[in-house]
Amino acid sequence: MAPHCDTMDGPVVSSCKKALEMVNVNYILPFVPKKAEEELSKSFDKTIKARELGKDAAEVADLWFFETAVRLHREGEGAPYTGLKPAGLNWGPVVPMAEKNIKNGDPTETIEFLKNVLEEEMRKKFDKAISLKNYDVNDVDAARKYTESMLHFILSSHHTYKYIIFNEEH
Repeated sequence: MAPHCDTMDGPVVSSCKKALEMVNVNYILPFVPKKAEEELSKSFDKTIKARELGKDAAEVADLWFFETAVRLHREGEGAPYTGLKPAGLNWGPVVPMAEKNIKNGDPTETIEFLKNVLEEEMRKKFDKAISLKNYDVNDVDAARKYTESMLHFILSSHHTYKYIIFNEEH
């Protein structure tokens, strides 16, 4: 999931709000693993009941429900829960672009942007390695700088490739 899943304006909390508005837990359940459905459903039911007790109780219950959903979502990703983050954080250009592309059904803008960024950054890494390649074999510091730069290019290439081909269903 996008790095903004733990923000107040991210997709998890937005889905929580929709679930509460529609009084239907199914709007949020897809964001948690199956093993977490029961816990989230119970917290949803308690939140719905607490909302009947007044505005203050509803605010506290809603926040607790958001925290529970985000915690369970993060656990499902194998990531730690570090609390809810405020809305409006700047995640850079890709998250809003990708979200917009999902809404309009066309990934071209995001793909082109990423291709350009990837090419620019990989060329920088490559050019740096090449610029250090012809070192004096007796200059171990220079050899070390080249080796580090060369490995950075190779490993960046490998990790990018592995991330791109990662199968969600592993």
